[in-house]
Amino acid sequence: MLTFSFITIVSLFVLLIASDWFIDSAEKIGLSFGISPFIIGVTIVAFGTSLPELAASIASVYSGSSEIVVGNVVGSNITNILLVLGLTVVVGKGIDLNFNIWNVDMPLLLCSAILMYFCLYDGNLSLIESILMIMALLGFLYSSVTSSISDDEEDRPTVTTMDIVKLLAGGILVFIGAKYTIIGIQGFSLEAGISPEVISLTFVALGTSLPEVVVSISAARKGKHAIAVGNVLGSNIFNSYAVMAIPSFLGELLIPDNVISFGLPFMLAVTCVFGMVTFSKRINTLEGVILLLFYAFYLAEQFSSVI
Repeated sequence: MLTFSFITIVSLFVLLIASDWFIDSAEKIGLSFGISPFIIGVTIVAFGTSLPELAASIASVYSGSSEIVVGNVVGSNITNILLVLGLTVVVGKGIDLNFNIWNVDMPLLLCSAILMYFCLYDGNLSLIESILMIMALLGFLYSSVTSSISDDEEDRPTVTTMDIVKLLAGGILVFIGAKYTIIGIQGFSLEAGISPEVISLTFVALGTSLPEVVVSISAARKGKHAIAVGNVLGSNIFNSYAVMAIPSFLGELLIPDNVISFGLPFMLAVTCVFGMVTFSKRINTLEGVILLLFYAFYLAEQFSSVI
């Protein structure tokens, strides 16, 4: 248990350092092209922090445990909104949005959750549905980037080679840090006598969401609220489309009954709650606490279903 505790602590430290590199360099590179901080969070930062979910899902298909894919995506999306956003709001003592997230981005997030629900509720993800998800993701990326680029070239920062190196190194270290944090959490849990089923339903989703937790909290502490919220929103869209669809091209996905009966409807409801708390362009501390309480309920429900 001491060994796994050490692995977890060191991995979390790597995540903290790497996330700072990743945020700073990603923002600078994006701003140099005239892209807004929110879109940087939705695209570059969000997809970078979602790599662990994609890696874990692909690995589960090759290992013959494809049922982990759906649980990982649904669990990660719920964790991103309730835990990541909740902690970010509480740590940042509230989040102010200087833009209307309901113009484009929130409707697109709701659409991604609804599309995934209807693609999976019958217990099967077809090839056509997977292709549709990838096309939707490409459309979201194109719409986000092209609509946010400014023609004003004044005050744009100059990107150096070191910025690119820090972006790549930060992304790789975030991925590695998350991977070994998962190993540490799983090893510690097994040594403590917690059943593997409980671990797969809770700790895997939590572990793969750790980059979002660290990056969003780090961004909020720096006052970069747009990146923090964009990271959560973009990560969920990336999970719903890419992390769900890409593994399906590598093998048939098994969709557990409990995900269809509880996970998917709860994820859809949580996504609607995300939209509600952002409607006023400010998420206050009380709303952050409420999100964390919903996450506690989610964990309790998962544990009660397998104990």
